[in-house]
Amino acid sequence: MTTFVCSLFLPNTVDFKLDKEEDPATITEDQESAPPKLSDIGRKASINSIHSKKDEPPSVLRRAPPSHINLPRRATLNILEQEELFTPGQPSAATHFPNPRDPKGLVRSDAHVPDWGLSNLLFNQPQSRADPAPPDTILAYTKSHGKTPSRRPKGSRTNKNGADPRWAKEYSIEPAAQGNGGLVNAVRQALASERIHDVLFVGLVGFPTDQLMEDRKMEITGKLEEEFASLAVMVADKDFDGHYAHYCKTILWPVFHYVIPDHPKSKAFLDHSWVYYVKINQAFADKVIQNYKRGDIIWIHDYHLCLVPQMLRAKLPDAQIGFFLHTAFPSSEVFRCLAARTELLNGMLGANLVAFQTHEYAHHFLQTCSRILSVEATEDGVQLENRFVNVWSSPIGIDPQAMFRQRSEPEVKQWIQTMLKRYEGKKVIVARDKLDSIRGVRQKLLAFELFLNKYPEWKDKVVLIQVATSTTDDAELAATCSEIVTRIDAMHSTLTHNPLVFLRQDIPFSQFLALLSVADALAITSLREGMNLTVHEFITCQDGGHSPKKHGPVILSEFTGSAAMFEGAELAVNPWDYNGIAEAFRIALEMTDEEKERRFCQMRGIVMHHTGEFWVDNLSTHLAKVHEEQFSRDTMSIPRLSAANLTRAYESTWNRLFILDYEGTLASYGSVSNTVIASTERVIDILNDLVADEHNVVYVMSGRTVEEIELIFNRVKGLGLIAENGCFLREPKSDEWTQFPNQEKTAKWQESCKSILQYYLERVEGSYLETKQCSLIFHYEKANDNDASSRHAGDCANHINDACEQQRVKAVPTKDSVIIEPIDFDKATAAQHIFKKYAETDRPDFIFVAGNDRSDEGVFRWAKQLKDDWLVHNVQTVTVGNRNSIAMSTLTNGSTGLLSVLTKLSKIKTT
Repeated sequence: MTTFVCSLFLPNTVDFKLDKEEDPATITEDQESAPPKLSDIGRKASINSIHSKKDEPPSVLRRAPPSHINLPRRATLNILEQEELFTPGQPSAATHFPNPRDPKGLVRSDAHVPDWGLSNLLFNQPQSRADPAPPDTILAYTKSHGKTPSRRPKGSRTNKNGADPRWAKEYSIEPAAQGNGGLVNAVRQALASERIHDVLFVGLVGFPTDQLMEDRKMEITGKLEEEFASLAVMVADKDFDGHYAHYCKTILWPVFHYVIPDHPKSKAFLDHSWVYYVKINQAFADKVIQNYKRGDIIWIHDYHLCLVPQMLRAKLPDAQIGFFLHTAFPSSEVFRCLAARTELLNGMLGANLVAFQTHEYAHHFLQTCSRILSVEATEDGVQLENRFVNVWSSPIGIDPQAMFRQRSEPEVKQWIQTMLKRYEGKKVIVARDKLDSIRGVRQKLLAFELFLNKYPEWKDKVVLIQVATSTTDDAELAATCSEIVTRIDAMHSTLTHNPLVFLRQDIPFSQFLALLSVADALAITSLREGMNLTVHEFITCQDGGHSPKKHGPVILSEFTGSAAMFEGAELAVNPWDYNGIAEAFRIALEMTDEEKERRFCQMRGIVMHHTGEFWVDNLSTHLAKVHEEQFSRDTMSIPRLSAANLTRAYESTWNRLFILDYEGTLASYGSVSNTVIASTERVIDILNDLVADEHNVVYVMSGRTVEEIELIFNRVKGLGLIAENGCFLREPKSDEWTQFPNQEKTAKWQESCKSILQYYLERVEGSYLETKQCSLIFHYEKANDNDASSRHAGDCANHINDACEQQRVKAVPTKDSVIIEPIDFDKATAAQHIFKKYAETDRPDFIFVAGNDRSDEGVFRWAKQLKDDWLVHNVQTVTVGNRNSIAMSTLTNGSTGLLSVLTKLSKIKTT
């Protein structure tokens, strides 16, 4: 059994062995003015443009790296060779891209790289041949549409098929610079501990492939599969550029992080990028399908591949498929802004299990599905028409043991001693973030400036080391940060001390671990983030070993997934509250050792428990469990009801309890008058025969009102009745009804809901409101515009669920209505009440439950639990519907088959 791990990039890439004069890293001045490729959208500033000086190093994405940096092989920057450890308040003298993998194979957990640019610098690889980026504005795009020439890399030697013979030379497989480092570490940790076996990674090779000859592509693909357990997905350069740079980074990434891409220079107006997104997702699905064997497990990771689960489900209906989203998932108000919202949700719902980092993200997803797709969302997942999809949350972790081993490396020890000496007598606050609009670097710098202004006594005693890793997304943000850095340097620096070290570069992993080891606090102020594993790495580096025990506190944005894990042990901050962050700086620096240790021990316990290995095992176990449950609930898996076995159980028992649903089970749906005319006579006769046996107790349950159900069944003397889906109960041989919900409370919530429903009644033509004593139903089956009506119904259910949760009321969207009913009372609670009554005298030794829709599932679950707990031996539940169910048996011929079975039982004379 193989586990497929599908992520955008493979853990390994290719390094081609070229002669110096053939190295594509050498780009001429002519190429400086070449049209940008699609992935260069928005790159108005170079990586080092934080200060606009003429003598700055050029953009590393457009030129070769400086000669004194050993780039296109294992990139490292030996800061020991510099005159000082860091250059405070200034950009790095050299652009540096360290390899995110250490010599022992540990991948930096945040080794996400925005595009192929870094990989081209680290390795000899082809450049993208994607077309130039569209113009910035809609108007400019319209004027130039169809006039932009295709791009051909400068100095390329392509033949008529587009292949370049340079890439036919010798190559080696190397650890990739881009990819999901946290995922790779977790999977490898789980493999080492044998929690999982036989993993196949599925992803892109990490560089443009248009210039490779077909035989070279096949050779690389074969080597990756045979030697590195990786299935390479080869795609066209323009497809990847459109998928990643256009759709993922320009549309999906901002929306998932609560940024609506509606600014004037946004490419969100371009609908062509969706086509590329679909293409790449289909390429991944095709690769998995080609290699899939029955029993294999498929895991799809992150927002780049949202459509893959549904594409796989269409071809592999019985496959075990999981989808994990590593980023945040926004509220329904934000997600609904996406044009392809329905397609994305349906794509994710192709999985058996959709998992998120935190409960909050899972809740947002459930709400969004309910609102946009008008489907029933429960705490456990989403009920589709014929299938249930489980929704869950499980935070990813790191490999603490690998971190401990890495910290014991001589290079890390050397850096720890160097930094301890360099910052002796100072309090060090460390931060490492990408310089983009999501990570909150600007907010952190402003808060630190405020801290220094409010508490000047600290300016000679503290240093904030902010590592701002390379990004080119927002030149305006880079300029703003530059102004703040300059201002802090001018106002608070002295001849002997600078309170801020702002590194406009990344640093090697060994230096990063040393920084975390000597730090007195960690500061993370992300505006929104799925999970921040830097916190976990900081905690593992603070527990002594080769450095003093620091037990430094963590200043952590409450909008990161990590904040949901630590249960208040962190110093939670609102990244928009600069005063709050400034106070957190002060509290962290003045905190007593006892308080530090208390907080640290709590966080360390969580980090050591929620490891990457635990995360992989947790997800795998839960996926297997829900897949088995879903398979058993599928109508194709539920066994047919055996009339012979049912008859034997009936004859061998003495106290029998029947609970039978009416609409859709004993009779087809319809109005009271239509139902009575159509099929009630036969139902009445059968029920009278069953009730005539003194050993039988029979109840009919219905969603109808008390008056309606009495009209239908008053001719059956001794029949128990359950009305309004369990809100009312009438015992056999009684004329009195028991109302379970409080009438006064019911009247209050109905009045509140009616004011909300009036808004939607006015907007959905043909809709109407059905008022019952304990429930409300918003009908829109007669509406003209079905799509608009369904959208309004989803909004209506979402609105009521948010507004009335405290009143213990829920709104459930169905195919043509929204049902508003009490949370605490249903058919299952009525069944429990009945069983409790009879258990006190003559406990039933035979229970038969029949139903067909969602409202009957609770009774099926209750009856199954009785059997599992050995309270009743002979229990049979049967569904006559075609939806998935937890019933023990099914009748494929529906109501007719059920009536035939009941007729046979009613003819048996008990002796």
